[in-house]
Amino acid sequence: MSKKIQAVIFDLDGVITDTAEYHYLAWKELAARLGISIDREFNEQLKGVSRTDSLEKILMHGGKEKEFTEEEKAELAASKNDHYKTLIKQITPDDILPGIRELLQNLKEEQIKIGLASASKNAPVILERLQLASRFDAVADAGAVKKGKPDPEIFLTAAALLEAEPRHCIGIEDALAGVEAIKSAGMFAVGVGPQDILKEADMVVSYTSELSFTDILANYQQSGSMV
Repeated sequence: MSKKIQAVIFDLDGVITDTAEYHYLAWKELAARLGISIDREFNEQLKGVSRTDSLEKILMHGGKEKEFTEEEKAELAASKNDHYKTLIKQITPDDILPGIRELLQNLKEEQIKIGLASASKNAPVILERLQLASRFDAVADAGAVKKGKPDPEIFLTAAALLEAEPRHCIGIEDALAGVEAIKSAGMFAVGVGPQDILKEADMVVSYTSELSFTDILANYQQSGSMV
């Protein structure tokens, strides 16, 4: 018997749109102010990770993890976010990644619920700027959970908001931490990016333009990991 998909839950950054560059620029500016140098290679470690955890990684990278109080760290994270929010004002519907509009339309036609599970507290604002907010039935962002990815909480929260069973949900992510979160939630994981990094996913495509509903459904129904 074929398995019905109840919901598809998307990550935001790197899947719906690419705000990674804006995050990188904002973190790089903050790190420079603290006398810490970060590059794009280091920035890969921050993808899909919460703001607080990203700051901790940067401070450890610069050997300054013990130099700030929790209150000061909160102020630093808020400063980065203020800069980031200024940068994302540039986002328009033209920044929706290839293939995403078509996939969202396919899901709507199939009456499959659509959710978002994003580490960004700015996710609702970004969806509005992309003019996609009305396409999503539920949004779970960092403000709705206590634990960030790779903990499954944000995907489980999205599934609960959608009134969908995790085993009948598909999660789409571009970061290893996100794929781990999807798998820990008991969902079918679709990875977007390098196969060697996202090998824990049940299905991997290199680019969002390769996200085909037909292929996702076929792979999901063939998977033996769920009932």
